[in-house]
Amino acid sequence: MRRIINKEGYGIIAVNSVIWIAVAVVSLLYIDSLAVKSLLIGLSVIMFCFMFTFFRIPKRVPVIDGMAVVSPGDGRVVNIQDCEENEYFHGKCLQMSVYLNFFNVHITWFPVGGNVTYYKYHPGRYIFAWHPKSSEKNEHTTIAMKSDSGHDIMFRQIAGIVARRIVCYAKEGEHFAQTEDAGIIKFGSRLDIFLPLGSEILAKVGDHVKGRETVVARFQNPQK
Repeated sequence: MRRIINKEGYGIIAVNSVIWIAVAVVSLLYIDSLAVKSLLIGLSVIMFCFMFTFFRIPKRVPVIDGMAVVSPGDGRVVNIQDCEENEYFHGKCLQMSVYLNFFNVHITWFPVGGNVTYYKYHPGRYIFAWHPKSSEKNEHTTIAMKSDSGHDIMFRQIAGIVARRIVCYAKEGEHFAQTEDAGIIKFGSRLDIFLPLGSEILAKVGDHVKGRETVVARFQNPQK
């Protein structure tokens, strides 16, 4: 049977369910004002449903293509540019940024199949994730891979002003399949993707992309 809730949400959903059920019960039993009672019960129902929605595992048809870079998450493309990357590429590369709002699925997936060649967790601040500086200033993970086609790629899970926990399954030296679960960022965040110069960019700023399904770029030539 296909799981419909991400395992990282089990504990949060359980705790929040108890809290909001308690709020609803107390409202019914002890609050006389119909308006206040309705407001609290309505809020309880909304928050109860939101937790299940946030941690849902969407049903997708994954794209498996050795020359394709698949979006590692759901969201809106907010930036595409040439940049100087000094953590892994140590030179010029292409950067694409995808902003995940509060209502997007926050599961992340590996954009290519390949071996993880570099992984590092960076503690940091919690400024708005859409801000360009969030890529370096905010709490984030950096994952670099050598794809099965021989290309280097790096991506970051970046926490936002609300997101306060990043879960990442990447481990150096291990192989992961394209669109396999890479982790989750809890509540409001951003994903940055760094590609070799010359890669064909298929997405544009403003596009809404879906993890596992939207091909955002293609490598030009096999490197094997």
